[in-house]
Amino acid sequence: MASGHSGRGAVAVVDAAGKTAGYPKTRRIRFRFGEDRTYGKYFVNDDIVFSHFVAGLSAAFPPGEESFIRSVRSFADHITDPTLKKRVAGFIGQESMHGQEHRRLNEKLVEKGYRIEWWDSKPWKERQIRFEQRIPSRMHLAMTAAAEHYTAVLAERVLANDEIQAIPGDSEVWNLLNWHALEELEHKSVAFDVYRAVGGSERARIAVMVALIALTIPLTATSLAVSLARDPVARRQPVRLVRETYAQLRGPLFKGLFSDLAKYLRPGFHPDDIDTTALLKRWQTELFGANGALVDHLK
Repeated sequence: MASGHSGRGAVAVVDAAGKTAGYPKTRRIRFRFGEDRTYGKYFVNDDIVFSHFVAGLSAAFPPGEESFIRSVRSFADHITDPTLKKRVAGFIGQESMHGQEHRRLNEKLVEKGYRIEWWDSKPWKERQIRFEQRIPSRMHLAMTAAAEHYTAVLAERVLANDEIQAIPGDSEVWNLLNWHALEELEHKSVAFDVYRAVGGSERARIAVMVALIALTIPLTATSLAVSLARDPVARRQPVRLVRETYAQLRGPLFKGLFSDLAKYLRPGFHPDDIDTTALLKRWQTELFGANGALVDHLK
C-alpha cells in the first residue's frame, strides 16, 4: 500500500484496487458567527427561499452527523484494516466538529427568527434513535454511505462552481459551508468502505440509495414549505417565493443534480471514481495553507 501527502488536510492512500482514499484530518475550528452584519434575516443574497433552505440544511446537520457516527461506530469492532480504522477515526472527528459548529450557527439562526430548533430537540433525537434500533445495523450504514454521496455531490458543486462561490452572503456562513464541503470530500468514501468491509451487498446499497432519492425530494420540499409558511415576511410575498424557487431549481446547485446522484446506482461504483483530488488540494491551500482564509479560525 503506497502513500503520499495530499495537501495539509489528508494523507493520500492508494488501496489494492487503485482507489485513492485518505486520512481525514480533524481540524479544531471555531467560527465567528454574528460579526458580519451586512445581511439581516435573509443572509444568503437577501434571498428568502435560499436562506431558508440553508437554514434547514444547517439545522439537519447536527442530528444527521450524530446518526452517521453511530452507524459507523457500530461496526468498529469488525474493522481489521488499520488504514480503514484510521480513516474512520478521522471521519468521526470531522463529523463531530461539523455538528458542533452547525449547532453554534443554528443558535444564531433561531435568534434571526428561523424556527429550526425542533431538529435538535430531545423528542426528535429519541425518535431518530428508535428508528435506527429497529432497522438492521448494516442498513443504517448503507443509509450513511448513500447520504455521504449526497453531501459529496453538493460539496463538489459548492467548491467547483464559480457562480455559486460568487453568491453574496454572510461571510462567516460561507466560511463554514466551504470548510464543511472540503471535509465532506476528504472523507466521502469512508462510510462506503466500511460498508464494503463488513460485507454489505451491492443490491442493498443501490436499493437504499433509490429509497433515499425518492424520499429526500418530497421531504426537503415539505420542510422548506413549512419553514417559509412560518415566516410572516415570506407569506406576504408569494410571487417572490415562486420566482426565487424557480431560480434555485435552475441554478448551479440543483440543475442536473439527479444525474450526479444517480452515479451511485451503478453496480461497482466507488465514491473515488469521481476524482476530486485537484479540487481538494486547491481548497486545502485556500482555506488552510500558509495564508489560508481560515487559518486564524483554528484552535
